[in-house]
Amino acid sequence: MTRHDQTQFPQFYITAPSPCPYLKGRYEKKVFTHLVGERAVSLNNMLSQAGFRRSQGIAYRPACDGCDACISVRIRVDEFTPSRNMRRTLNANRDLVRVKKPALATEEQFSLLRAYLDTRHQQGGMADMTALDFVSMVEDTAVDTSLIEYRPRAADSENRLIAAALTDRLEDGLSMVYSFFEPDLNARSLGTYLILDHIELARELGLPYVYLGYWIEGSAKMAYKARFKPLEALTREGWQLME
Repeated sequence: MTRHDQTQFPQFYITAPSPCPYLKGRYEKKVFTHLVGERAVSLNNMLSQAGFRRSQGIAYRPACDGCDACISVRIRVDEFTPSRNMRRTLNANRDLVRVKKPALATEEQFSLLRAYLDTRHQQGGMADMTALDFVSMVEDTAVDTSLIEYRPRAADSENRLIAAALTDRLEDGLSMVYSFFEPDLNARSLGTYLILDHIELARELGLPYVYLGYWIEGSAKMAYKARFKPLEALTREGWQLME
């Protein structure tokens, strides 16, 4: 089959089982396909709406035996109102400037990512990421994606980069593929801020949703996503408002 045929009729594959990073004692499998060719953008749109996530040139979703704990979630942008704590986070970061950059990796971005991983995710799946891995993560894709950088507006340590998000633009929203930030600036709550600013960016672009990936009930790593209400979850009946 030629690559052209593959883009017209995407082939799906299943990974071998591996230990689940979220639920102890369970194993995960994923179904995936390649995002290549002229239809990569439209395919990424369609699969994102069907609960897939993107990693480089691959779209995947969990396909675990006897387990459906991973639930795709997205924020309803027009109905979202920040909580009191979220308003504090917005105020704490009012000095930050958002700049949308092409999906081209830089040394400064990688240095920030390494600081983030070494502090927050020492045992995670990306703990051993190299500079070449980072270049592939950012640049190895045919979809509509960008790196969104955040820097202080005022003269602050040479206007250094303190947060970034690899973000896909979909036809109905923004998909936050991966975000990372300066791990020692706890008072800023940068993880929360990045989501809040993506909600604002989606509003500016007239897009109805911000896709946050998967949420797992009972997983401490995923609990923060449930704070961004109203939140929709993908069910067998389609996207439904989470209670």
